[in-house]
Amino acid sequence: MKVLVTGGAGYIGSHTVLCLLEEGHDVVVLDNLSNSNAESLIRVQEITGKQVALQEIDLLDSAAVHGVLRGGNFDSVVHFAGLKAVGESVVDPLTYYKNNVAGTINLLESMQSAGVHRLVFSSSATVYGNSENVPLTEKLHLEATNPYGRTKQHIEEMLNDLCTSDPTWAVALLRYFNPAGAHESGLIGESPVGVPNNLVPFVAQVAVGRRDKLFVFGGDYPTIDGTGVRDYIHVMDLAEGHLAALGHIQRNCGAFKWNLGTGKGSSVLEVVDAFGKAAGRSIKYELVARRPGDAAVSYADAAAALADLGWSARRNLEQMCADHWRWQVSNPNGYER
Repeated sequence: MKVLVTGGAGYIGSHTVLCLLEEGHDVVVLDNLSNSNAESLIRVQEITGKQVALQEIDLLDSAAVHGVLRGGNFDSVVHFAGLKAVGESVVDPLTYYKNNVAGTINLLESMQSAGVHRLVFSSSATVYGNSENVPLTEKLHLEATNPYGRTKQHIEEMLNDLCTSDPTWAVALLRYFNPAGAHESGLIGESPVGVPNNLVPFVAQVAVGRRDKLFVFGGDYPTIDGTGVRDYIHVMDLAEGHLAALGHIQRNCGAFKWNLGTGKGSSVLEVVDAFGKAAGRSIKYELVARRPGDAAVSYADAAAALADLGWSARRNLEQMCADHWRWQVSNPNGYER
């Protein structure tokens, strides 16, 4: 199968490209490299011994995107490209709507014109907002609470409408939780631009000496140790989930939605402890006030992905931390040399 992967040089994208290559697929990556690094794909080629083509194109360049799809003879698209920082989206919502929503419209129009009707979309658990109905199931009403999450929700709604209007389309909407870890080789992993927005890469940078300490937002939640509980999933499990979804939409038409998570929550301090054990050193942290709007507990019900795709997360928190640390200690500055 020939697959176009938008945002394929990014964290989750590069690990998915690796899995696609290992499964024997022909892969072309479309990425503007604004929040990623082409070095990730060089290393993917090193690991797999297979070639991947990179097209340095922005999804907002509709003519360029159309040209890639028109001449590519693609069977499917896996769509990761998009801005993803919640705080930044609150400060600059128009940029997020333009990049994420308008960019996706350009992609879909180009796919339609080229006769490519198979898409796996990188959605997010943020579409559930701060729902207290845990575990979170795909049947819950969507109520994203920030511009980033609302871009994901709007795109999901758009894709549902597209599949209703044209039954030749098949779309997988993958709502995943908190990716962590890295490929076991330590050659590819998460390389955030600037200050990490997520817990595990921040902890990793504290452990390697790039940051002084971790600020833990809230120590008085009704949880096992007072800190927030989230569902952390290994990036390789996540990548394998994309391949399972891609297989499903080759055989079935319509819009399908699945949570990709472990179905188990871990507290901030449990993650800090597990990472400290993996790194062989203590992680300095400071408890500070809660952030407005943060839920106490959030984790997935992943039963639908198991039933429909035969997929479930296989790697635990300890393996996530060990793999993430192997990547971080081997690449203290990420892909930047």
